[in-house]
Amino acid sequence: MCARRRWRRWSPSSGRCIPRASLPPVTSVPLPSTSLGGGPALDAGAALSAWNPEPVLVLALAVTATVYVRGWLRLRARDAERLPPWRLAAFLGGLATLFVALASPLDTFADRLLAVHMAQHIVLLVVTPPLLLLGAPIGPLLQAVTSKRVRRAVGTTLVRLVDRLGHPVVGFVTMSGAVWGWHVPAAFELALRSEAWHVTEHASFLGAGLLFWWPIVQPWPSRARWPRWAMIPYLLLSDVQNTALAAILTFSDRVLYPTYARGPGALDDQILAGVLMWVMGLAYLVPAGIIAMRLLAPRSRRPDVPGSFAVHGSGVATP
Repeated sequence: MCARRRWRRWSPSSGRCIPRASLPPVTSVPLPSTSLGGGPALDAGAALSAWNPEPVLVLALAVTATVYVRGWLRLRARDAERLPPWRLAAFLGGLATLFVALASPLDTFADRLLAVHMAQHIVLLVVTPPLLLLGAPIGPLLQAVTSKRVRRAVGTTLVRLVDRLGHPVVGFVTMSGAVWGWHVPAAFELALRSEAWHVTEHASFLGAGLLFWWPIVQPWPSRARWPRWAMIPYLLLSDVQNTALAAILTFSDRVLYPTYARGPGALDDQILAGVLMWVMGLAYLVPAGIIAMRLLAPRSRRPDVPGSFAVHGSGVATP
């Protein structure tokens, strides 16, 4: 990984880190035909070419995808109904969005445009986590453990861990704490100045997102801690706190983060970031609406809930 993220990036063509000064200058929010604040607009071609696929990230995602696909094929051979193809597509889609968040121009220009940085955070919080969880990942990934005894022990440990961390209160508090904590100006600036803290920020967003969406998606091994209807206020309260932070960014009369204050369109950039946070609220409202419609539907017309996995002596298998 390249040190000092604000000044260096990985060059796949040369196989080394190069100064970020070689990137095209950005002093305002990019728009299709113009730019905010009167500054020069970002060249679209330069933006699309500013990918940053660091080898460690690519290797980690490739290994994870390979292990999951192998496990998915093994489990599906036992019972195809337990792991339909859409779960495979969801998990691989989650890995793809994680790659986009960490290696695309979203990451390259995140320290120059607050709106881009906000888009990156949105992907890590409300796009990647639910996609990964919809893939019911723990079962297929456990198939990488060849020893049946070890697989059973690991599976049992994961069941206990998830039983403690999968509670909706844990998810809500963790998500709210991560979002509000990292958007405090001092913490936000620290993550921009330090590569280690920036990685910590991204990891906390992804982890908080996984904990938050776990009681909504309920992949194996899950135990419903609250009735299903309680997930509606759970999601709506999350949208309320998200809207509050979006309002602060949108209606503030000054730039809150000094790093982004240098451009002539800095305040407009911040407004756009706040608007993007408002759009993020759809990620809470849409599943709340789906849950409500399913609860209101006649019982005979409700869709079947996909089956879960159970841990047996032979490893992870369908019951």
